[in-house]
Amino acid sequence: SHKHKLDFRKSKDMCLSYIQDAMLQKQWKRAAEFLTFYIESLEKDFSTEHTGPSEIIWRIGTEILCHCSHSNMKEFNSFIEQMKNLGVKRYLKVCLEHAFHLLCNGRTDEAYQSLCLAESWRFGEQTTAQDKELKLIQAYRGLLDYYNWSKQKNVLLEYDKDGFEDLSVEQEMHNSFRKAAVSLKEIIQIPGVWDLFVQCYVDLLEFYGDHEEARQVLTEYAYNSKFPANPNAHVYLYQFLKRHGEPKKSLISVLKILHDIVPSHELMIDFHAMLQKSKKRKKRRLGLEVIFAALDYAGWKENVKAWSCLARQVKQIIMSEKHLEWIKQEWNSRKDWWPAFHFSRYLAKQNWQENESLAYEKALVAGILLGKDCKYFKYVSHQGYKDQKKKFRILKKFVNKHSPVYLRISG
Repeated sequence: SHKHKLDFRKSKDMCLSYIQDAMLQKQWKRAAEFLTFYIESLEKDFSTEHTGPSEIIWRIGTEILCHCSHSNMKEFNSFIEQMKNLGVKRYLKVCLEHAFHLLCNGRTDEAYQSLCLAESWRFGEQTTAQDKELKLIQAYRGLLDYYNWSKQKNVLLEYDKDGFEDLSVEQEMHNSFRKAAVSLKEIIQIPGVWDLFVQCYVDLLEFYGDHEEARQVLTEYAYNSKFPANPNAHVYLYQFLKRHGEPKKSLISVLKILHDIVPSHELMIDFHAMLQKSKKRKKRRLGLEVIFAALDYAGWKENVKAWSCLARQVKQIIMSEKHLEWIKQEWNSRKDWWPAFHFSRYLAKQNWQENESLAYEKALVAGILLGKDCKYFKYVSHQGYKDQKKKFRILKKFVNKHSPVYLRISG
């Protein structure tokens, strides 16, 4: 009857609510009991379409088994096999998650076998419908082929050290390379974020000396507009070019794009250093912009290298008496918030206690940007002077001598 159906649906929803509550409270045994009741109730409901419930059972059951202290791998594998048979529409997705679980438990060989079996699965139209999952399974199987190749490579390198040779390991290594290369090459051609797969494929290519192909792969990954914007793609390209001694011009070009995407990236120190060595005024100007932009981020507040870079460039500009407008342009957009963000008396005290080198570099910058009456500069220079440290006496003298600069850039 209609009333019976409504009551049944209500009890199912309540049961799911109890399961959710138990899981949130990490009461896994209680959650498992409610899930058993939920499954039993579904078996009695012949009118239910099993698409929705099978997804729920798979997701909840996996989570409970992963957290239950008494559950073992045999139970987990048995449950997963049931889930594979319960819903062919999610067969490959379940297989993929099963492989991840095996890998997390150190069962690499079992995960590999599971992926190979899943790769050979065919079920009419469902095979085509799950094409994305199939490609992922092939890709992860390729990743494990790379893992095997890497292990065999290390064995061979050890043999080489001892003057031994093992043709069977060499043959096995080549087979792993071939299988890994085919799978990895295929997946990274599909637009997406494939960092690990790209890195592994490039490692294979570099090992066998195919540097041109490796370069093309990384260039495509970084610059193909069909792929989502990905800072790591530019990092990998930069690291590759640097490894192979490419000209500074190429390195700067890659890091410029990285700067535009992530101005707070740790490679901005390298970028600034390269720009500073340039004879071109435009690049040195960009260098100042890069280091100022990096220091806008909280993660850089205590980065001694960054403050040292800024202090050095600011000092060079002041001593040459050229390009003061560069400092003024950068400072104009920051003068309202940098003093509280970087140069408070509280930070001066903290920096002095924790890292004297940091306090020194920041005090120089603070003295130039905010003048000799700046709280940060006054506190640090006073402490350094009190401790009779020569470099702090020189610092105070330098800032006092160039105090007119502050008036020019703050105006």
